[in-house]
Amino acid sequence: MDNYFHIPQLAKRKAKAKRFKYIAMMALVASVAFLAFFLSDMIIKGHGAFTQTYVKVPVLINEKTAKFTHLAVDRKEYGFMVSRAWLRGLKNTLKDTPEWMNTNKERWTLANSNVDQFIKGKYNRLKPEQIKKIEQMQKDGKVERRFNNIFFEKGDSKIPEFSGFMASIVGTIMTMIITMLIAVPLGVMTAIYLEEFAKDNKFTQIIEVNINNLAAIPSILFGLLGLAIFINFFGVPRSSPLVGGMTLALMSLPVIIVSSKAALKSVPDSIRQAGFALGLTKWQIVRDHVLPLAMPGMLTGAIIALAQAMGETAPLIMVGMIAFIPDISTSFLDATTVMPAQIFTWSGMPERAYIERTAAGILVLLGILISLNAIAIYLRKKYTKTW
Repeated sequence: MDNYFHIPQLAKRKAKAKRFKYIAMMALVASVAFLAFFLSDMIIKGHGAFTQTYVKVPVLINEKTAKFTHLAVDRKEYGFMVSRAWLRGLKNTLKDTPEWMNTNKERWTLANSNVDQFIKGKYNRLKPEQIKKIEQMQKDGKVERRFNNIFFEKGDSKIPEFSGFMASIVGTIMTMIITMLIAVPLGVMTAIYLEEFAKDNKFTQIIEVNINNLAAIPSILFGLLGLAIFINFFGVPRSSPLVGGMTLALMSLPVIIVSSKAALKSVPDSIRQAGFALGLTKWQIVRDHVLPLAMPGMLTGAIIALAQAMGETAPLIMVGMIAFIPDISTSFLDATTVMPAQIFTWSGMPERAYIERTAAGILVLLGILISLNAIAIYLRKKYTKTW
């Protein structure tokens, strides 16, 4: 009789387990498919930004055209295909190549965004006769696609073909240096004090609850805090890596403290008890035994927190780091921008050429974030010790 009642229940349990297994597998497949779709879409849209079109056209250089560089190219015949930025930069080019003066010969020039988009098979605003001209030049070997050095050497520009990502990369590095120097030492030391030295009372419990709550609040609130305290009260330069790094440090502190406390808790109490048995002080035990064993977890948490901060945009918008910055910053007090803010700016530009630059910027940012997470996993596996 018992078997008669239990067999249907057992079959139902097996059926439920099987359904749950299939649902979990479907969720995994859906997440992987979404990630693959996202990456493939970014690669398809962004790979074109890593190459740039150049055209070979007659360039007349004399005293007049050296002063009015827009006259160096026949505007009716070739003006529609040559970048205005290249013509404006011709004065600086002549400083490095004075032998170009008083010459009239064909030279490779940077093509404008419409020609570049046409060569890449994308939307453009060229007229039919202009398209025929470009196609004929292609047959004559006067059109080339080259690696886009500008993207990795210049800052932002209102001219799409002359806009680069390097200023935001440098700004991100400088901002993250400030964030790391402030957040990591303070976060680790706070975690050590709360976990190893502070007494377990209501005061410390309130502090820990507030730290956990701070790790979950919207990041834009940290931007408002940075704007109110660092800029309005202390007068830190707006849009600088210093104010951006300090703001992101505030945002990263709770995450680093929580992860560091978890790493310290993972160290067995037998390590501490053995140290007391040998007559060591509390500080000696923490410094020489507990901290080295907890360091892999601390490093992992710190790197993940910094990677998360690197991808933040909202708090940096509040402190002005979304400004138009054409030059690469050389000081922590100079105005700069960061990669997420630059991507956000490009995504709102009306020119179609910025679409591929937006996707290319996302790919660069994703590559850096994936590298940081890979380093965190490597450090955790390399230095993790078993007891």
